[in-house]
Amino acid sequence: MKEPLLAFNQNGIYCAAADVYLDPWRKVDKAIISHGHADHSRWGNKKYITHHDNIPIMKHRLGDIDVDGKAYGETFTINNVKFSLHPAGHVIGSSQIRVEHKGEVWVFTGDYKDEVDGVSTPFEPVKCDTFITECTFGLPAFKWKPQAEVMSDINEWWAENKTEGRTSVLFGYSLGKAQRLLKHLNPDIGKIYTHGAIENMTEVLRDIVDFPETIRVTRETTKKEINGNLVLAPPSAHGGTWIRKMVPYVTASASGWMTFRGARRRRAIDKGFVMSDHCDWDGLLNSIKATGCEKVICTHGYTDIFSKYLREIGYDARTEATQYEGESVDSDL
Repeated sequence: MKEPLLAFNQNGIYCAAADVYLDPWRKVDKAIISHGHADHSRWGNKKYITHHDNIPIMKHRLGDIDVDGKAYGETFTINNVKFSLHPAGHVIGSSQIRVEHKGEVWVFTGDYKDEVDGVSTPFEPVKCDTFITECTFGLPAFKWKPQAEVMSDINEWWAENKTEGRTSVLFGYSLGKAQRLLKHLNPDIGKIYTHGAIENMTEVLRDIVDFPETIRVTRETTKKEINGNLVLAPPSAHGGTWIRKMVPYVTASASGWMTFRGARRRRAIDKGFVMSDHCDWDGLLNSIKATGCEKVICTHGYTDIFSKYLREIGYDARTEATQYEGESVDSDL
């Protein structure tokens, strides 16, 4: 029986022909990394390969690592296996990884979204035989509104809170969601303050993207300074002593999980804005169709439900267990 071009083992997604792993979850000698989130980009590998824009993110999170940068569409060969990186649209520097060997093409998406967000390089479908996809939001219930509408709602919410003398505390992941929000917030409403974790990551990315001015929240920052302005913070900051400085404040979260009221209640969030750095149901299906693939492997999210639907509409679809987390209400990724 022919060995698959990519196989799943205890370390990650393995290409035996090249002796290289894609987004491994255990330490390996050589790893090609799709993007900088902690569940896909882990410490301890001897050698990393990733997109140029992801290098500063990885070094910020992992320290002094041995890493080579590649451009989108640049082909590089390892043991006669051809690899190339293609835009995933997930976060800045995120890539799909194309693998070609002996006329067979596989694409591993990492995480991806098909909506243009104005921050990350837009997703580009890549033709392939086998497509390895996440399905974090692989249920028909998940359907995103256009980003422009969501950001209009967020800016209106902030303006309303300001007129009422309350601080707007907006939660989003420190890498990806925070920069996406920041890029489209309206600085004419007021000042934008940031939690240290978000400010640190944004500083890393300012050479790549033009962001509005931000002010880091420090011990010296006073309630009077913050009042009526907006504070961007990671989800983990909610409920801690850090947020007391914001009183009186109103909280909101920007996440795909805000589709469900229960998620908002569980996090004790006042307002939920449905915005995700992953595809919704239609985005997943449209992206898969655009690849022209016959086989689909679902790695994380609603894998069983989504793969079952794919089989019903004619794909050779199955699931594989991984240690990728996808988007979570509680994590900061």
